[in-house]
Amino acid sequence: AVVSTQSTGPQGDVDFGLKKCVNDIEISTQLSQLKLACEGYGVELVQYENENTLARIIELITKDLSEPYSIYTYRYFIHNWPYLCFMAKVEDSIVGAIVCKLDIHKKGNYRGYIAMLAVDKEHRRKKIGSSLVQKAIQTMIEHNCEEVVLETEITNQAALNLYQQLGFIRDKRLLKYYLNGVDAFRLKLWLK
Repeated sequence: AVVSTQSTGPQGDVDFGLKKCVNDIEISTQLSQLKLACEGYGVELVQYENENTLARIIELITKDLSEPYSIYTYRYFIHNWPYLCFMAKVEDSIVGAIVCKLDIHKKGNYRGYIAMLAVDKEHRRKKIGSSLVQKAIQTMIEHNCEEVVLETEITNQAALNLYQQLGFIRDKRLLKYYLNGVDAFRLKLWLK
């Protein structure tokens, strides 16, 4: 794997380093380790099953994300890419969720997109978020994905740290990207 170091300057300019490539073995190994960590907390990762869980997913995500999404946005992702929507469950309660998509990007390459990730506050610091992201990435790889992107607020240090630990780099700064006027970083992970 090629490791990238990246930092932001005083004006938030991004210093682009070498891209980071992650191979299938690294993803599988990391996912196995995270799965064991989650199981230690009684957490089970499951794929989206049906409309009955949609209300809880929306509730979880609405608490944490700054953008209000309509029911149609959730349905767009979940109905088109149900195999890229995962939930973290403790007993019968959904305590985390990730919603993604995968489609063809420039030059015919498959690009994954992480649209939403949320973990209930009472269940954070248990590797649930990392496990959900890794599970989604592993599934994307199985569908020939070459890169994964997402956006997050530049002020969301927890998200930036989580994705950086998983190998994502800051690809671009998007000025006033969110409705609240906050800038975003586009984060990218190269898989091939």
